[in-house]
Amino acid sequence: MTNLSPVRRALISVSDKSGLVDLGRELEAMGVEILSTGGSAKAMRDAGIAVKDVADVTGFPEMMDGRVKTLHPMVHGGLLALRDNPEHVAAMDEHGIGAIDLLVVNLYPFEATVASDADYPTCIENIDIGGPAMIRAAAKNHAFVNVVVDVRDYAPLLAELRENHGATSLGFRQSLALTAYARTAAYDAAVSNWMAEQQGDWAPRFKAVAGELASRLRYGENPHQKAAFYTDGSDRPGVATARQVQGKELSYNNINDTDAAFELVSEFDPADGPAVAIIKHANPSGVARGATLLEAYQKAFDCDRTSAFGGIVALNQPLDAATAEAITAIFTEVVIAPGASDEAQEIFSAKKNLRLLLTDSLPDPRDSGMTVRQVSGGYLFQNKDNGFVGLEDLKVVTKRVPTEEQLQDLLFAWKVAKHVKSNAIVYVKDKATVGVGAGQMSRLDSANIAAVKAERMAKELGLPESPAVGSAVASDAFFPFPDGLMEAAAAGATCVIQPGGSMRDDEVIAAADAAGLAMVFTGMRHFRH
Repeated sequence: MTNLSPVRRALISVSDKSGLVDLGRELEAMGVEILSTGGSAKAMRDAGIAVKDVADVTGFPEMMDGRVKTLHPMVHGGLLALRDNPEHVAAMDEHGIGAIDLLVVNLYPFEATVASDADYPTCIENIDIGGPAMIRAAAKNHAFVNVVVDVRDYAPLLAELRENHGATSLGFRQSLALTAYARTAAYDAAVSNWMAEQQGDWAPRFKAVAGELASRLRYGENPHQKAAFYTDGSDRPGVATARQVQGKELSYNNINDTDAAFELVSEFDPADGPAVAIIKHANPSGVARGATLLEAYQKAFDCDRTSAFGGIVALNQPLDAATAEAITAIFTEVVIAPGASDEAQEIFSAKKNLRLLLTDSLPDPRDSGMTVRQVSGGYLFQNKDNGFVGLEDLKVVTKRVPTEEQLQDLLFAWKVAKHVKSNAIVYVKDKATVGVGAGQMSRLDSANIAAVKAERMAKELGLPESPAVGSAVASDAFFPFPDGLMEAAAAGATCVIQPGGSMRDDEVIAAADAAGLAMVFTGMRHFRH
């Protein structure tokens, strides 16, 4: 297998014309013969570049609205022929097949067409057939053929050709082939997943997942783990689509925690007022609403000042100067918000390592996108937890009926509990968390930890009593026994929101009545593992 392979003849057929003319000019200057089709040929001819139509090579005109133009032995033979195989060379000579040393193809914009909410027939018409066939053929024969599927590879290609006097190295061609096969796989994944959605098949026989490399990360959760970040091509506001205004490169843990923070704060409609969530290790250390963004931040920070150190801060409204000043008072890893004032950005600029991400908008918490998790030997797929509970969904099950203010705190606590690792217990008072118990093996332990945190909050703020006194409590799943409920009551809680559905619901309700608690059932749980 020869390492260097010369490029004498190229076939260029691209949907995205970016950089096409410059590429064509450079190749022509190197003495490369250029074959092309349709709009690509016209664009290069208009720029004065000599181009030969593929139809002139195949002897067949483009037909069926361009569906059939490159599916021909004169094309695929030129791509697939092994240059060092005498039988292949003889067949080329016999049938007049010219070798194609470089294929430049980017595919019909299927993903963009779907994203534009085009109708079904339009999406179908934007499924490329000839492109993937040529790409796969050229990539298979990378011992001799270069295949370029991404505009970003034009410059490296030209640099390689210049360095090797019109030839390319095997390692370079292998790299191009890898990108090519990954691109066609991602393209087919987009088509198959779209077709499954169109047919309402949430679990098709084969499921494909694809992504585009956003960055190679320094390491994973721990320094001995390799990691990379891939985007899925969606336009959902969040860490993947945000603009990083300043700060160090995001780490694996930064990305994971920032996503958790922004998804949580997006539960709170900015039209209803400012909200702030502070996250540590994917769990909220504090969440609050306030009359101002600064007040919301301070209330969230006060819930657990210890855990807020080195945390992630998410805002549901643009960052202002006053809030920026407060945030920079302690070490913070990342701040993500739908915007930031010039003054706020100026304040942050003094903290060079503080990462600021701006998204322009908030994600819709009721979207039904899919999530995927790998397990040994397979994958788990499910739609996002977009379950919503409103006042009309609550069922009062105790003798005591919650007040209007209590109902607001209960719903606030419920939204937060949805984003806390199970088992989750959340104490809320005046639309601010005052104690969070997360990720424990028993609900009783979570209730106890949340109460302990509330007591610590009282000590740190110099309060006369625990802020859990008079609080609302949310449990992400039902209380299997009264003990967890009684732990909350002992901490001073006066009302509870939980899914219900336990075999011992009657015992739990009776215990709530005996303790004078108001309790509502949601009929929905929010496990988060």
